[in-house]
Amino acid sequence: MNFGRWLGLTALVVIVCFATWKVNDWRYGKHVADLIASHQADLAAISNAAAGQVRMAIEKQQAAQKALTELDLLATTEKARDLAENEKLRADVNAGDRRLRIAGRCSTDSRNLSNTTAPARLDDGGTVELAGVAGRTVFDIRAGVIKDLTALKGLQEYVREVCR
Repeated sequence: MNFGRWLGLTALVVIVCFATWKVNDWRYGKHVADLIASHQADLAAISNAAAGQVRMAIEKQQAAQKALTELDLLATTEKARDLAENEKLRADVNAGDRRLRIAGRCSTDSRNLSNTTAPARLDDGGTVELAGVAGRTVFDIRAGVIKDLTALKGLQEYVREVCR
């Protein structure tokens, strides 16, 4: 009888251990499932936030590109207009319809003039008419200045409007 008792007691312990293990398995399984669901929700929230930030960055980049395109178009138009005006002036000078004169004044302090005792007068100022080659050079310089000023204005507008 002692053997039957030990067998029953062992069976009871095995059943209790199995039942405890099964209950813990269910409880831990539910806990793990809750953690997985919470983790998935966190991942979804992070993904949505990242997608929102990417969308905002893309919109900002597109706005900057649009502003840059508008500035470039404006600068290109102004540059073309100013260069066309310069070429028209150059053509008029070459055709003889206009003269290129530069206002200037020679003072008695100049080493190029003899020292006279006459006092300086208001009409000492005058204009200097340039030869054809020098005139073309002036228009070439003016075209370069137009290009440089247009580029500088474009860069300033880019910094002011796009890089804000």
